[in-house]
Amino acid sequence: MTIKLYCFGESGNSYKAALALQFSGLAWEPVYVDFFNGETRAPEYRNNINALGEAPVMVDGEFHLSQSGVIQQYVTDKSGKFGGASDAERYEVLRWVLWDNHKLSSQAGMTRFLMNFLPEDKRPAEVIGFNLGRLKAAYHVLNAHLEGRDWIVGDGITNADLSCCGYLYYPEPFGFERAEWPHIDAWLTRLSEQPGWKHPYDLMPGNPSDRA
Repeated sequence: MTIKLYCFGESGNSYKAALALQFSGLAWEPVYVDFFNGETRAPEYRNNINALGEAPVMVDGEFHLSQSGVIQQYVTDKSGKFGGASDAERYEVLRWVLWDNHKLSSQAGMTRFLMNFLPEDKRPAEVIGFNLGRLKAAYHVLNAHLEGRDWIVGDGITNADLSCCGYLYYPEPFGFERAEWPHIDAWLTRLSEQPGWKHPYDLMPGNPSDRA
């Protein structure tokens, strides 16, 4: 049975789940969510897809799961990949997934939205400035951790990598310049060289140019 992932290209959280599925070898297909025209706020979506009104959502037979980290764990349990090679690594992977959700992706996603997807006269400069400071601190942590390492945990790709990279391939400005963070840059290059990797706008339907 083919797994369906309700997602859209602009969503870094969707990308985390989509990339896990893409690398896993499991059969899957994206289902476009028209976020910018309000689909996730519609009663039909909330009643039938996700009561939280969010994407991504994974449907695999009777399993309906939301939240990218939960979907990544499901992919790990089903494929045997990305979870870490030992108990110690599994806990370390979880630590980085939770760190990313709190410190990196949450800030990057919101800042990118405020800087690019709101009308210019609606963009809150003070909030953006505050978020950029928090993001810089997160980049420092991740860049320092990746010095001398190929991957965030252990000797191969784990959910830590698939989570932390979620927003870092997007071209829109949100306070991240790869050249300023050489260890992050090398890690992103390494990840993008893996068989099956695709840029978020190629892996999932939905692109800002569609609304231009």
